[in-house]
Amino acid sequence: MNSIKKTARIAGFLYFAYIIASIIADRFGHFVFADTSATVNHIMAHESLFRIGFVISLFSYVLFLLAAWALYVLLKPVSKNIALLFLLLNLGGFAILVFSHLNLFSSLLLLSGADYLKVFQPDQLQAQAMLFINLYHNGSTIAQIPYGVWLFPLGYLVIKSGFLPKTLGILLIVDCFGLLIYVVQRFLLPGYEVIAYPCLVVSFVAEFSLSLWLLIKGVKDQKPTLADGQK
Repeated sequence: MNSIKKTARIAGFLYFAYIIASIIADRFGHFVFADTSATVNHIMAHESLFRIGFVISLFSYVLFLLAAWALYVLLKPVSKNIALLFLLLNLGGFAILVFSHLNLFSSLLLLSGADYLKVFQPDQLQAQAMLFINLYHNGSTIAQIPYGVWLFPLGYLVIKSGFLPKTLGILLIVDCFGLLIYVVQRFLLPGYEVIAYPCLVVSFVAEFSLSLWLLIKGVKDQKPTLADGQK
């Protein structure tokens, strides 16, 4: 039980650190919640801050992957196969996001003022930078498919675990569907952002609550309920 509590707190710390690092990254880089033109202007005016935000963002997703690994260790006694499923889904989202960051960095290169770019007009470079930033945003949205789906098996195992509150598991499952709605809205109804606002609120509440619970409360002192007939 002491080992389980330690693993829970490690998972909570990593998850919480990921959330905080993501917020800090956007504060420095202005590329997550800012529109494309605002990001271009920020790169041109504050390149050093953008670079810092970019690096923090990359490492934040490493923290998220490590948090998923810790959750896998915590919940695999409930069902190893289902725990492996959510770990692989998280890894898929991680791969898409890291690749999408290449587009984001490409926009920085286009606006760097390097000599070999002087064959292009400034407005052409800015237009190309905006294209790469939009590709980054679309890639980040696509990453929400595995990042959304991973919440369903995670929530299921939280409910079945017996050592974590079932409410957290229910919130995570709701978050799963919320993120999928967000993806559909971004690609099919891009002019109706209001549809996604409740989904994003639920997402923050669910994942922030899970990280804080694991970090502060840990787990209850009881054995997990096995979900797949393990002994």
